[in-house]
Amino acid sequence: MEDDLISARNPFPEGIEERLAAQLAFIAEADKLKTILRASPLAAADRRENDAEHSWHLALMVVLLAEYANEPIDVGHAVKLVVIHDLVEIYAGDSPVFDAASRLDQREREEAAADRLFPVLPDDQAREMRELWDEFEAGQTPEARFCKAIDRLEPMVLNWFNEGGTWRMPGANLATIRARESGVVAGSTSLGAATGMLVDEGVRRGWIRDRTAQDDGPGGEPVA
Repeated sequence: MEDDLISARNPFPEGIEERLAAQLAFIAEADKLKTILRASPLAAADRRENDAEHSWHLALMVVLLAEYANEPIDVGHAVKLVVIHDLVEIYAGDSPVFDAASRLDQREREEAAADRLFPVLPDDQAREMRELWDEFEAGQTPEARFCKAIDRLEPMVLNWFNEGGTWRMPGANLATIRARESGVVAGSTSLGAATGMLVDEGVRRGWIRDRTAQDDGPGGEPVA
């Protein structure tokens, strides 16, 4: 596995202390996140966003929108969660929410990726990063619930400015999109209400179709 790391291509000078070398190796490996494309289109340019851009956008949203969380949150801790949550996609790849086939083994792929990626760090930081990733995935703390809400809101906003965006994917319909909306409500009723307005207007403008048997392709079942 170590031979596959970016840092293995041009090893650091021997004088760099072991702990710092491991941290720099992880930072170099994280550069791969910039190459993982998501389904969501950008609002500012005619291309899809990558995972690094998505994670940065979530961090900004957490800072700006923390006041709307259903429960008081530690903003710094929440920022850590959103910065770390998609790092596993360096190895697991993106799993578009409206593509059910790509999500069948998502958990297994991402667990394997976490097992491979975080140990690049020194042991103490590897444990911390894995705990943060597990916390986000479990969604049981106030911060994790809010971060999951933001993770669902961000593509909704991008879709709005793209007149549908991923809402037009084969597996997307009113039922699957409402399921994503409910994930926003779980972390923020205020942001959930705003998301509901976006969805309602998206339906009115014809960007979102009703769920029908002939229209639903693979992935047409509601997604939690």
